[in-house]
Amino acid sequence: MGWVAGLTAVLGLHACQTAGNSVPSQAPPPPQATTPPPAPEPDIPTYRYRIVNTFPHDRNAFTQGLEFYNGYLYESTGQYGRSSLRKVELRTGRVLQIHRLPREYFAEGATIFGDRIYQLTWQNGICFVYTLSNFRQVAQFRYDGEGWGLTNDGKHLIMSDGSETITFRDPETFAEVRKITVRALGRPVKNLNELEYIEGEIWANIWHSDMIARIDPQTGLVKAWVDMEGLPVTDRGIEDVLNGIAYDRQNKRIFVTGKNWSKLFEIELVAPDRSFSKP
Repeated sequence: MGWVAGLTAVLGLHACQTAGNSVPSQAPPPPQATTPPPAPEPDIPTYRYRIVNTFPHDRNAFTQGLEFYNGYLYESTGQYGRSSLRKVELRTGRVLQIHRLPREYFAEGATIFGDRIYQLTWQNGICFVYTLSNFRQVAQFRYDGEGWGLTNDGKHLIMSDGSETITFRDPETFAEVRKITVRALGRPVKNLNELEYIEGEIWANIWHSDMIARIDPQTGLVKAWVDMEGLPVTDRGIEDVLNGIAYDRQNKRIFVTGKNWSKLFEIELVAPDRSFSKP
């Protein structure tokens, strides 16, 4: 899609009931943000991408969370009876270590904070905490509502729940610290899914879209879009959506993949063409 169609699709999305992420038919209203209403924002640039490298990815992995740490990928996969936490070799896609969740849990986003891995569940209201070295569970926290994406800024855990709200949490207690409401051109951006913290910004997959939002963590305003349409992934089912952003902080590499995709991509951003005027 072009930037206009992509933006329209992102701002007009409504969640529907599926086997993956969904919003209940009688969902409670989203919590109010603690930040003041955003001021009018300038035109939002839309970036494209260039594929730098392509790596194999497990076609059976329903990707819900993705991290890059110390040379390896760490991945949280969803679906009841198939949810797992994995350590994956980047070059080959080979699963080096795996922890399988009990059948009653549907795993969602995950992030590495210190020597711990935090892993959300969709509707169970539980965040599991494991040791990074051997995936041994050492704690669990409860939360209200749904769990979708999870990342961190080195100080707080940052969590999405499928709405336009992003919640910052204390990694020691999982207590809520603050919230932001994500907006673009004055409108809420819903369906915030898998998250990654990249160079002072929160990057968020938008569920059932090929767009990524780059969000100011202080104001909640979308600073830029990344239009990922056209990634060469064949035989994508309706739920095999773009979902999975990982960042190699040491080498400044960005990786993306999706649910049940056979490939994982290293990408570079392509700056928007400013030679034309946006309507």
